[in-house]
Amino acid sequence: MDARVIISTVNSGELGENIISTLVEERLIACGNLLPKGVSIYRWQGKVEREEEFLLLMKTTAARLKEAKIRYIELHPYEVPELLVITPSDGAESYLAWIAENVS
Repeated sequence: MDARVIISTVNSGELGENIISTLVEERLIACGNLLPKGVSIYRWQGKVEREEEFLLLMKTTAARLKEAKIRYIELHPYEVPELLVITPSDGAESYLAWIAENVS
């Protein structure tokens, strides 16, 4: 399976849309989803922090993953942005082909 799902968060919907749009335009991801605001609780520099954030799900291929990660980090304002990658174990063949077609 060649598809990859990148998971991250941002602190504004506008920022999330801008990042996703840029990555789609540059053909680094086939598409992205910006999910409504939720609450993130985490430790940062010795303190427990609470922040409202939006969840991003972005679909790409293994071949485009490295470039997508580099560009994402360039676009993201956080010092340490969340960036996790999941490899799907299965998926609709037509959707997987569509992902590959739209990042090449």
